[in-house]
Amino acid sequence: MSPIADRNRRFPHWRQDLTASLVVFLVALPLCVGVAVASGVPAELGLVTGIVGGLVTGFLPGSSLQVSGPAAGLTVLVFGAVDQYGLPALGVIVLATGIVQLAMGALKLGRWFRAISLSVVEGMLAGIGLVLIAGQLYSAAGLQAPASGIDKLTGLPGAAADALGSTGALTSLALGAGTVAVMVLWKRLPKRARTVPGALAAVGLATAVTATFGLSVATVEVSGLLDVIQPPGADAFGELANVGLLGTIVAFTLIASAESLFSAAAVDRLHDGPRTEYDKELMAQGAGNTVCGILGALPMTAVIVRSSANVAAGARTKASRVLHGVWLLLFAALLPSVLGLIPLPALAGILVHAGWKLIPFRSILPLWRDHRGEALILVVTAVSIVAVNMFEGVLIGLALSVVKTAWEASHLKLEIVDKGAGPVQAHLTGNATFLRLPKILEGLEALPQDRPVELDLSGLHHLDHACRTALENWAERHSAAGTDPVKVTEPERAGV
Repeated sequence: MSPIADRNRRFPHWRQDLTASLVVFLVALPLCVGVAVASGVPAELGLVTGIVGGLVTGFLPGSSLQVSGPAAGLTVLVFGAVDQYGLPALGVIVLATGIVQLAMGALKLGRWFRAISLSVVEGMLAGIGLVLIAGQLYSAAGLQAPASGIDKLTGLPGAAADALGSTGALTSLALGAGTVAVMVLWKRLPKRARTVPGALAAVGLATAVTATFGLSVATVEVSGLLDVIQPPGADAFGELANVGLLGTIVAFTLIASAESLFSAAAVDRLHDGPRTEYDKELMAQGAGNTVCGILGALPMTAVIVRSSANVAAGARTKASRVLHGVWLLLFAALLPSVLGLIPLPALAGILVHAGWKLIPFRSILPLWRDHRGEALILVVTAVSIVAVNMFEGVLIGLALSVVKTAWEASHLKLEIVDKGAGPVQAHLTGNATFLRLPKILEGLEALPQDRPVELDLSGLHHLDHACRTALENWAERHSAAGTDPVKVTEPERAGV
């Protein structure tokens, strides 16, 4: 058998995977750099996370076609963590996140992330998108962005006024706006032209325009791949005694895991290959984040943009995502100086576009028409993230989702039958929980005090302790008025 025939037998899809890996590499390159710059860390660290996503997570079982790397969805959280605790502590946070993900995967908790309300996840991404857009508008104009999300939004009018009075700021802003325009219009070009990913084309054109016309705009600072890899030291691990940092680790774990597993579900809908094994995928993400933490790099998640590009390019096996990591490594090792030519306004434009896509504009109105409670959760989660912070905003959304679910699960009907003579009959059906106590007691206390009552609970599916106690107390009070004792028919189901 010839070497070519043997290769084709052992790797029957190598052509498709090779082509797909090049496409994913071209999509990932500008996004890795842009996410790193927006996160307030050296650009090379974004490439390190992309490389680990390919060479470590890419090899592991879980989701065969999903591609991992630094994600825009964690940019706001990473920036806040670096600003508050410093860059060395980022490695500790990411390392701890990876270890927690590994533990959760080993305990088979990955599937439970699918139980998180979709409205909370969409609200989380919308809040991130709003803060990301606001922050990158400052960067596009070459201005310093405020620290908090709400200050970023409220400060935009003042920033616009400052930009209008500065030629340099207007030039920078025009370059960022042009980058966004190229990405939006790129989809309308013929399919052959769109072989080059829109983000790469936009950055390439912005870089060429900057060099050709000698525009005075900020460009990416380059340090070198080995120089930016700084494993966390003992001082950084000492930050684990900080309760705030522990909360940040929880936020990283929750958001990175949820985004990865929701992405896996979306990618599974795009192809007919093997389905995702969620616990194994969570462990794969954990292994990748553990390595990223040791290297002091950005956290990783599965990224739907890269993953969908991988599927669309015809990838058939995990070889495509591993090879995309190889191409990122070769670029970072051989052509690092190219990064220094990229204008920061162009990267800001890419992230404004990415932030816009995180906001589910198309689904909000239909959601409001059909499920107003879910729409409210989405909006409250997004607003909370902007107004407070990422972690507390997500917790608010989760708490609201739990309350809504508990309320809807407490369906209860109180039916009163009064034939004018004899006892008044009260029938309770559904689920009697403490959330429905006001309704239950209001209806029972309105019954005539001088008439005997028959309380039928046989139609209840669930009767919690609070409701049972309240009903017993009401029965005692009613019976004490001098009428016959309340006759109670207990629920039929055992253990209710």
